[in-house]
Amino acid sequence: MLAAVPDAGPVIHLAEIDSLDLLSVFDTLLVPETVYREVEAGGVPDALSDIPYERVEADERHVETEELDAGERAAIAVAKEHEVVLLTDDLVAREAASDVGVEVHGSIGVIALGCGRGLIERGEAASLMRALQRETSLFVTDAVVERGIQLLDEQ
Repeated sequence: MLAAVPDAGPVIHLAEIDSLDLLSVFDTLLVPETVYREVEAGGVPDALSDIPYERVEADERHVETEELDAGERAAIAVAKEHEVVLLTDDLVAREAASDVGVEVHGSIGVIALGCGRGLIERGEAASLMRALQRETSLFVTDAVVERGIQLLDEQ
């Protein structure tokens, strides 16, 4: 069973390229209330209602770093507590999660996983990775996009 908890970033960025449905690659998706409120502040994407997820409370006090916002702390806390993958595009959040032994993937990783699980074809996955860079609020370098595309070929 594949389970994950996102912070607001991947939910927002995947929605910006009409690919929020790729989160359905996870059997269980846990969304901390704090993260839901952050997404809600910008308008909950309609596609979120098409994905099965469970809203959960988080005790983010156990994630002690001032550099993260409340949603990132909550997502890391839930990922640690439930021993599931954290989905984040934030470098500081990735490092904080890795420091406490939490596996981390970003939006590009979600696209690669969707391709690997047969939800989308390789060409579409590569196009979506490039779209993340060109058409969303996510800052991602050419090297990261190219590495993501390389991962598609290694699956």
